[in-house]
Amino acid sequence: MEGLFVIRWFFFHCFWCGAGTFSSHGNPNNGENIMLKKAPQRRKERKDSIFENNLSKKVIGAAIEVHKFLGPGLLESTYEKCLCRELELKGLCFEPQKSLPVKYKGIMISTGYRLDLVVENSIIIELKSVEKILPIHEAQLLTYLKLTGLKLGLIINFNVPVLKEGLKRIVNKL
Repeated sequence: MEGLFVIRWFFFHCFWCGAGTFSSHGNPNNGENIMLKKAPQRRKERKDSIFENNLSKKVIGAAIEVHKFLGPGLLESTYEKCLCRELELKGLCFEPQKSLPVKYKGIMISTGYRLDLVVENSIIIELKSVEKILPIHEAQLLTYLKLTGLKLGLIINFNVPVLKEGLKRIVNKL
């Protein structure tokens, strides 16, 4: 049974974390690293997009739960704290108000940009409480995706009667 756990852990680690080596504890190889071939890039990209799609469904479900409980009309900061709590209850890792420095011609510029939420180091969440999502909101999120190298972002506008109307998915080379 322990061997099955090690194999499952290895495959999770290899495919989700992009690792190419595996060191096991109590392995007959006395802890030597075992080099394995990485999956072809196309397969990894497909797995990444499946992971990001499933993750986005969980995030949207959490946002719907917050919206059902609170309704529209509150400040973004309130929705952010409640969404963080909901993500925590779902067991998701996230980083609120993550700083985003800009790299320009070899130097890092601390500009004061902040990402509302980054979930599982994979999805940027921009929270809004506005009348409607504007093209500038979409452009802002796309720029954030390009600067971070992430591929998927969600704009969630809580100031709508039904949250489905306040969701916008932005993709950067997914």
